Amino acid sequence: MTQGEPDIHRIMATLQAAMVAYHQPLVDGMAEQPQTTPFHVLVATILSLRTKDTLTAEIAPRLLAIADTPGAMLELSEARLAEIIYPVGFYRNKARSLLQVCRLLLERHAGQVPSTLEELLALPGVGRKTANLVLTRGFGLPGICVDTHVHRICNRWGYVQTSTPDQTEFALREKLPPEYWIPINGLLVTLGQNLCHPTSPRCSGCPVACWCRQVGVTRSR
Repeated sequence: MTQGEPDIHRIMATLQAAMVAYHQPLVDGMAEQPQTTPFHVLVATILSLRTKDTLTAEIAPRLLAIADTPGAMLELSEARLAEIIYPVGFYRNKARSLLQVCRLLLERHAGQVPSTLEELLALPGVGRKTANLVLTRGFGLPGICVDTHVHRICNRWGYVQTSTPDQTEFALREKLPPEYWIPINGLLVTLGQNLCHPTSPRCSGCPVACWCRQVGVTRSR
């Protein structure tokens, strides 16, 4: 365990080499497929909130095979949409939110997903995590998507000292080199799901343990 500033360049290079051995997050995989649109990313991200990635990976393609544009989705009733996306977390609320988003996309943006953070945040049910993921993985634009994994791990490393994911995003915008803005989410989600768990992380098998201050870690394996 190091006491100095974590070497973010060596950490990221090591993770980029090591994390390919694990299953990649759904949206990162989608972003590599040429047929994926920003709308696909937006829908998958909304479905993924408070839902395991393995389940989202099953439900998102099922929904998009039926309705892959805002207009097509609005042809579904709320009850039918809820049935299709069951059993994702809060599936009834998400069905209602998806239909509201699709209506606004048609009314305000000619059926296209907007490519600015401000416009994305104006959509119902879209927070900073979702908006940044659409920007980075849907459009390939600069942004930092901070979820619970990115927030936890960056604080555990001692790279930032923040209390909330939003604070972590703003702190990373100040100090994280731009070349890591897009890949950091996928890498740390993979690390967090497989090794750097919230409790009892697998530090003995972590490829970047030598640069980690283990802030807040009271038990590890």
